[in-house]
Amino acid sequence: MAAQRELHDFFFKEAKRKGYRSRAAYKLSEIDDKRNVLHKGDFVLDLGAAPGSWLQVISERIGEHGKVIGVDLKAIEDGLPSNVVTMQEDVTLLTPESFNGKLFDVVLSDMAPSTTGTRTIDHHGSVILCHAALDLSATLLKPQGNLVMKVLEGEAYPELLKRCANCFDSVKGFKPKASRAVSTEMFLVCLDRNVDMPKPLEPAPTPPTSGW
Repeated sequence: MAAQRELHDFFFKEAKRKGYRSRAAYKLSEIDDKRNVLHKGDFVLDLGAAPGSWLQVISERIGEHGKVIGVDLKAIEDGLPSNVVTMQEDVTLLTPESFNGKLFDVVLSDMAPSTTGTRTIDHHGSVILCHAALDLSATLLKPQGNLVMKVLEGEAYPELLKRCANCFDSVKGFKPKASRAVSTEMFLVCLDRNVDMPKPLEPAPTPPTSGW
């Protein structure tokens, strides 16, 4: 446990030293290093983008010719690079028309439900958000595009994994070193969206709680 706290402190201190808004920057950096999700010039959608550390990493990796749009219910503070655009919006209301019909090369989701402290409820809440990200990917993500999304592990995880496998050529779970050992969070890395990914996908299950 002491070693894990030391690792947590390392990423926290490194984030502050390098000017990242949170240590979550290192989660995405490791995912991309391992799975090659982002590329120069990509058009990227970041769901649940506040406070903006993923936007900072994305901006660096897609370069000046790329563009990333970050969406969150919360306002995202200014001061991000010029290739970053932010929107304060409910992600479930996004449509192709929200982006003038332009499709994304990559969709990323660090969305998480408002935690209740009850592991089962929180797990199902996170799975619902993943289904929402999959639904959006059916209409907003280019064929052969990539999707990464956070999920809390639990009983509904295998079914979510199965749905992802029906939509993408490659799907793998990954837990970055910057995630706490005691956390059930992991990231589903879905590469190469199938051309025939169903549109629209089946409705997501009803949330067990009244809000996210």
